[in-house]
Amino acid sequence: MTIDAFIAAFADLLDETDPAEITADTYFQELDEWSSLSNLSVIALVKTEYDKTITVKEIRACETVGDLYNYIENEG
Repeated sequence: MTIDAFIAAFADLLDETDPAEITADTYFQELDEWSSLSNLSVIALVKTEYDKTITVKEIRACETVGDLYNYIENEG
């Protein structure tokens, strides 16, 4: 999955945030909409799209959407 496809999939997880606001540099945990449910949605996305497992702790260690993408691509 490319970074652009990941950003689009990530943005689809958020109902109240304009997808145009989500970039690789977005500090996703600072979004008003971000919650524990969002973490679970990311876990499901990673399992579905990458067939990998990621934990909430690993998600929290990432600051931006780009960091999260890089972690999944390289470590997950």
